Amino acid sequence: MSENPTNPSWTEHPSLEGIDTGKLALLNSLAQQGKGKSPQELLPFLMSAASQNKSRGMKFSPKEMDTILQVLKIGKSPEEIQRMEQLIQMMKLLH
Repeated sequence: MSENPTNPSWTEHPSLEGIDTGKLALLNSLAQQGKGKSPQELLPFLMSAASQNKSRGMKFSPKEMDTILQVLKIGKSPEEIQRMEQLIQMMKLLH
């Protein structure tokens, strides 16, 4: 199984079994749309997506977010994980 977040198979990771498939499809779509964006472009993109999804009633629990993030980190370099963590912290500050 590929662990690439832009490949739909990452959504089939066993750890994600209890998460709604609609939420996983949304995340996969966001991964596709965010592909190739710089960190400076990615933060506003993610904030906008989070706002739109919140207004639609789509909300992730802290446990769901933690599980998803752990799966997305699989196979990533320490530098990629650090960038992910920085983005997460920035989003938490702005949320």
